[in-house]
Amino acid sequence: MQQSSSRVMKQLHFIGGVIRSPQRLGAIAPTSAVVSDVIASHISSNSGLPVLELGPGTGPVTDAILRRGIAEKDIVAIEYDESFCNDWQARYPAATIIQGNALNLDQTLQHLGDQQFDCIVSGIPMLNFSQKDQAMFLETAFKRIAPGRPIIQITYGRRSPISVADSNIEMTASRRILRNLPPAKIWTYRKY
Repeated sequence: MQQSSSRVMKQLHFIGGVIRSPQRLGAIAPTSAVVSDVIASHISSNSGLPVLELGPGTGPVTDAILRRGIAEKDIVAIEYDESFCNDWQARYPAATIIQGNALNLDQTLQHLGDQQFDCIVSGIPMLNFSQKDQAMFLETAFKRIAPGRPIIQITYGRRSPISVADSNIEMTASRRILRNLPPAKIWTYRKY
């Protein structure tokens, strides 16, 4: 009963986020456990590096990252919505949450210096942003991960949610995952 009540509260909080800032959320419901586990499967639990999660919302992908074996203290998240930030930090007190703009990682993470991450997990609705913003995001994101490590992006459309003009970036997509509302695809971007 408690777990069901918790799910309902997360859903209501998520809907509140959609109402507060509809252009910042790309979904109508939190990410499913099935999709979250597909996202987390791209993370290396042996790298010793923290994971950077962008747009963690109510935390379903964070839960999958923890199930993957990443310690809570090794998760850094950037969230735009203040209410989501506060609730997420209360739920994951050993992790780090930064309220800010995840599209400009240089500015948002400047206080961390040259901190590197195992990968970047993004729940940002990239299709809502211009190609210029997407290009800036990729440029700053690839500086934060080692060559060959992924940027992992969820999308609800059929095409790549990030326009990529660089032929050195390898893109792959999962099959369409129907056990999510709406159905989702997971894209990975790697630069060698």
